[in-house]
Amino acid sequence: MEKRRLGRLGHESSVLIYGAAALSEVSQDVADLSIQEALDAGINHFDTAASYGDAELRLGPWMPRIRDQIFLATKTGERERDAAWAQINASLERLQTDRLDLIQLHAVGDLEELNKATGLNGALEAAIRARDEGMVSAIGITGHGHEAPATHLEALRRFPFDTVITPLNYALGRDEAYLGAWQELATETQRVDAGLMIIKTVSRRNWSEDDHRYTTWYEPLDEQEQITAAVAWVLSHPEVTGIATPGEVRLLSKLIKAERERVGVTGAQVADVLDGVAAYSSPFVAMPI
Repeated sequence: MEKRRLGRLGHESSVLIYGAAALSEVSQDVADLSIQEALDAGINHFDTAASYGDAELRLGPWMPRIRDQIFLATKTGERERDAAWAQINASLERLQTDRLDLIQLHAVGDLEELNKATGLNGALEAAIRARDEGMVSAIGITGHGHEAPATHLEALRRFPFDTVITPLNYALGRDEAYLGAWQELATETQRVDAGLMIIKTVSRRNWSEDDHRYTTWYEPLDEQEQITAAVAWVLSHPEVTGIATPGEVRLLSKLIKAERERVGVTGAQVADVLDGVAAYSSPFVAMPI
């Protein structure tokens, strides 16, 4: 699997980042099979969060075996310093490790949330303390929504975050305003040498009321040709370090296949496939609360 440098952190991360939201509600046996599938495919960057149900608990038993082989990231969704500090410590316990490669301020998708997280006694202070005390090596920021790229650009002006996770897919890329904001963010991450990771690569739209075939909160693309085209399009952007796999264990094999088969897929081929996807739209029209 291709690897790309994670900004100034220097880690050569696999272009597929294991999205451990997929482990939120599965048994340990199911989790074990999925984690092994990822490792066998060459995935060396695992991304989880305190809010992802049992995900940290499912990854924890693997850490004595693989901790030195992977880049391990988690997230705190708390906004106040003390609550974030407690959550970071709890994540370390759940993950059965004494160190994280990356702690991220989670779900910061607009300026209101950014102000809370980066303000006086905000979560950022806890992340800095964790870094200064050697519990984490780096600090990042993540977020959903149409305002995420502009919010993350402002975040980089306020603090030298090492990484950013922000949304991008072909449907969002057809929105000129959104793509313009994303391109500004991408340019800034290149300037400051921050790692830029992507979520929602294979999102198709919001779920219809009567159809929830997968555990993702959005309806994903699930035809192989479409997934391959979507992965090829996002990874054609050289600023992108990698893409987080969706929160559904049954889709992992299709993302792995897409990463292998994307080489040689042209922009015209991507457009031919994805322009024909019915009801293809932003997943942020009706985000769950």
